Amino acid sequence: MGPSEPAAPAVASPEPPNGGAHPSARLAKSAGIIGSATLTSRVLGVVRDQVLAYLFGAGNSMDAFNVAYRIPNLMRDLFAEGAMSSAFVPTFTRRLTQQGKASAWHLGNQLINALVIVTGVLVLTGIIFARPLTEAIAGEYAAVPEKLELTVTLTRILLPFLTLLAVAAALMGMLNSLNRFFTPALSPAMFNVGILISAVVFVPLAPRFGFDPIIGIALGAMIGGLGQIALQVPALRHEGYRYRPVLNPFDPGLREILRLIGPGTFAGAALQINLLVNTILATGEGTGAVSWLGYAFRVMYLPIGLFGVSIATATLPAVSRYAAQDELTGIRQTVSRALRMMLMLTVPALVGLIVLADPIVALIFERGSFTSADTASTAAALAFYAPGLVGYATVRICLPCFYALKDSLTPTLVSITSVALNIALNLILVKSMGYRGLALGTSIAALVNAGLLYYLLRRRLGGLETPRVVLAFAKISVAAVLMGAAALGVHIWLVNLWPDNALIARLVRVAASVGSGLIVLIISSRFLQIHEWNQAQRRLMSHLSLH
Repeated sequence: MGPSEPAAPAVASPEPPNGGAHPSARLAKSAGIIGSATLTSRVLGVVRDQVLAYLFGAGNSMDAFNVAYRIPNLMRDLFAEGAMSSAFVPTFTRRLTQQGKASAWHLGNQLINALVIVTGVLVLTGIIFARPLTEAIAGEYAAVPEKLELTVTLTRILLPFLTLLAVAAALMGMLNSLNRFFTPALSPAMFNVGILISAVVFVPLAPRFGFDPIIGIALGAMIGGLGQIALQVPALRHEGYRYRPVLNPFDPGLREILRLIGPGTFAGAALQINLLVNTILATGEGTGAVSWLGYAFRVMYLPIGLFGVSIATATLPAVSRYAAQDELTGIRQTVSRALRMMLMLTVPALVGLIVLADPIVALIFERGSFTSADTASTAAALAFYAPGLVGYATVRICLPCFYALKDSLTPTLVSITSVALNIALNLILVKSMGYRGLALGTSIAALVNAGLLYYLLRRRLGGLETPRVVLAFAKISVAAVLMGAAALGVHIWLVNLWPDNALIARLVRVAASVGSGLIVLIISSRFLQIHEWNQAQRRLMSHLSLH
């Protein structure tokens, strides 16, 4: 366990362990703990993407890998990390609060065993029918020699990743319910470690055995999935958890989780389904389109991983405890604080990604097989993905609250609406904007999804301190625009002063632009008296301090 993690009580209490602290400080501290671990994972993720871009660029192999990985990633969000995670944490927390650890461990074991059985069946089915499944998604690849065959092979290798992540997500849920945030937030880093190891070890060896080098990356993904489990098991054993091969379909807690998962498997996966739609349509936009969208989305998703996911993960156990006590006031205040803190961080991030899209992409990826043309295409996709950042982060916070309130139907209906809107927008926009229209359509759908969830949650809770949320959004938007103007101005000035495209020149220009923008953002936030900024700056922006 991380040395700065809060000690978990034997039975979860209605308040977090540091009950004397102000709620905003508690939320910021928990988010900071998660953010520090997530930062490690995201930095490794950037390095992973840099290595993949260097080795494979945006060519046929990378296109094939992105399509193959999209299938288990969709199934993961549908089953493992979407509805399951959101349904499990409130139920596990309730069992922990009311009946103690032994009963909670029993419930956790039953869920793990159920996940292994169900995902195992799905994986075997997917392996058997990998060819028609892949043809349905990327039929256009048949026009390129061996591209479709490679995608089918990668799909078969990557499908078992689903079972590994299902188990890892269950372990993560148990640790989060115990207010142990650091280790589960760090565990996704193992996926990146597996990829990086495979890039060094397996990729060079693959051609010697007659395999495409990208096969080595797929094997690395499997190693990373095992690593996510291995990292979390010791932390749970320290808390007293022991695995048991038990499964009682009639257990009330397990039945409640399955009941929430039933209609809710669709609710948490709108984003991944929308990305799958993007992938299908992008396969018809020529070589590179799928990869450009993939690289752009991962850059855009970096702030969500650092801020949105961190804040949402810290919020869910608190919301679950209040829900177990039927304390709607506590839920309202917790969600409002989380939303305001999220806005403090994601609104400036989206502005920065839009105005500095091209230099950021060039700095991260443009070397080896990744050309300047790939940079321009990826940056264009990034600029259109960025507006949806606030939507993605808001969904991360609002969606689990419905599960804590034992309502999976509402978010399911909202998700269906979002997916239908995304499909309609993408079919229209791809005709006039190409692959860039796919990114824009996904962003619009994400914002609509977030708006609907916020409105319905506000009605359910009798308010969410909306005037405070709107005022905070207005203030930070003004500060973010000023920040963006300063960053763009500095970058243009430096390009004219130092037009060199060497790595050091690009690094200096981006660092100076971002640094100038942050200074303006801090000054503007203080001048506009954005109170939440103090907590966000101290806990998440200042090296994500744990102290």
